[in-house]
Amino acid sequence: MGKKGKNNFWWTAALGVGALTALAVSRKTKPSFDFRDQIILITGGSRGLGLVLARQLVAQGAKLAICSRSADELSAAKKDLASLGAEVFDVVCDVRIQSEVEQMIERVCNHYGQIDVLINNAGVIQVGPLEVQTQKDFEDAMAVHFWGPFYTMNAVLPEMRKRGAGRIVNISSIGGKLAVPHLAPYCASKFALVGLSGAMRVELVKENIFVTTVCPGLMRTGSHVNAVFKGQNEKEFAWFSIGNALPVSSISAESAATQIIEASRAGQAEIIVSPQAQIAAKATALFPELTAEISALVNQILPAPGGIGEGHALGKDSTSFVSPSFLTALADKESFENNELKSSENLI
Repeated sequence: MGKKGKNNFWWTAALGVGALTALAVSRKTKPSFDFRDQIILITGGSRGLGLVLARQLVAQGAKLAICSRSADELSAAKKDLASLGAEVFDVVCDVRIQSEVEQMIERVCNHYGQIDVLINNAGVIQVGPLEVQTQKDFEDAMAVHFWGPFYTMNAVLPEMRKRGAGRIVNISSIGGKLAVPHLAPYCASKFALVGLSGAMRVELVKENIFVTTVCPGLMRTGSHVNAVFKGQNEKEFAWFSIGNALPVSSISAESAATQIIEASRAGQAEIIVSPQAQIAAKATALFPELTAEISALVNQILPAPGGIGEGHALGKDSTSFVSPSFLTALADKESFENNELKSSENLI
């Protein structure tokens, strides 16, 4: 290529980049979105972050549909939301099963007429060293975090496309941006969800369907009591619950929910929730070798394999003199407030 040809190439490239940048900037102004009277489906909406999101959306006048695998948890959540004046339609559904998801979407649409906003919030977490994580742990995590959102999005898209409008929010995690030791199945599946959500975003925005990927850091939702712990489960629960409770490492579920709702309202492509998570994501992007080494060092001080091995125990069954304690008080309080524990249950 001669000098003139090279100059033409670079001018063409510059004009192309400029045109794409101008188009991207022009798309930043998205249609305003009011949640009042909108039909919002929240998977995993019976407890934890899902329930906190539901409460805040009720305050904005939304009409809700929530799903969970537990009929009892749904009943308690519906009573909670009804006390706030909410209109709630609840459906028992296991998002890992495509036929149940399709039936759920059909029932919600038959009840309300449509679904304006889908929030994929259902989640599972298995905590323990890689040596005790089984193939089934990875399959379960993928089923909930990847295939569940895929099934729900696939089921709601025809109706959203027909109306030419819709909002989808996929709750991933900072664990979908960087690898966290002792959370291998969780991280692998959340990375997959980030990719799926981003791919859906770039192809659906032309149809006025805005997909928002959410990557929260540690949140005080109270969900640590229902997480699954393997290996030396009491020690695993101790470090995990303390990290989820301390203000220096976590944020309140209410703050996280507010940020998620505003990101959806604005039609943002992605939001990383909490300053701690934002710093971690940027550090990983800029210094991948350094952050990998730091994570490897952290892994050295986490509990070794042993204990119950490949068996599993819920957090509420893995307590010790370390947790619950004053170190976990903030998160433990949320466990009762956000339907993770019944009032009759006791962590001590």
